[in-house]
Amino acid sequence: MKKLVILLIIIAVAVYAGSPYYSAYQLKNAYDDKDGATIAAAIDYEQVRPSVQNQLTSQFATTMTKYPLISELGGEPLTKAANGFIAQAVEGAITPQNIEKVINTQGQANTATKELAAAWAIASDQVDLKNLIQNLIIQRGDVDAVVKSQMQQVMKKQAAELEQQVAQGNDSEKPTLGYCGINCFSISGQVKGYPLTIEMQREGLINWKIVDIVLP
Repeated sequence: MKKLVILLIIIAVAVYAGSPYYSAYQLKNAYDDKDGATIAAAIDYEQVRPSVQNQLTSQFATTMTKYPLISELGGEPLTKAANGFIAQAVEGAITPQNIEKVINTQGQANTATKELAAAWAIASDQVDLKNLIQNLIIQRGDVDAVVKSQMQQVMKKQAAELEQQVAQGNDSEKPTLGYCGINCFSISGQVKGYPLTIEMQREGLINWKIVDIVLP
């Protein structure tokens, strides 16, 4: 009887400790099978959306500190317009419907995905700054008009890059898996050539939800 109890305890501990590895295995299979519904259902959108938005707005704030001239010409209205676009892009892209669509098509760029890619590019200092300064002067400080113009240019460029990455980018054969806390588990690797880290959080004893996506 004592041996049975010990065996049951060992099995319970193994299931408890191994549950995130099994969840990661299920997500990998869903991705390989183009099963977008399974991956979309594994995401906690109320945690992922604000995290991604905060990453992008913080990155943009850091970018702006590098260019005092742009800050002087655009200042607060430019930051407000850019952050508004970032918020809109995140809300449009990180939804169950869009995630399912992106997985089902293996990353084929749609409008929502292009907008999120453009938001990432803008936050990551990939805008044509010389052109931005010229447009601010020409438009006499009409920040909204300048930002909309820049968004369209960046979206067009990012759409082309996304299509190229989908066609040529590699996925990690063996992503890095590991606990980041007793109720925290991370998966790091490449998706279509882009480095990506996913964090999962335990729900109950053996269930896990994606609660954060760390952008490159």
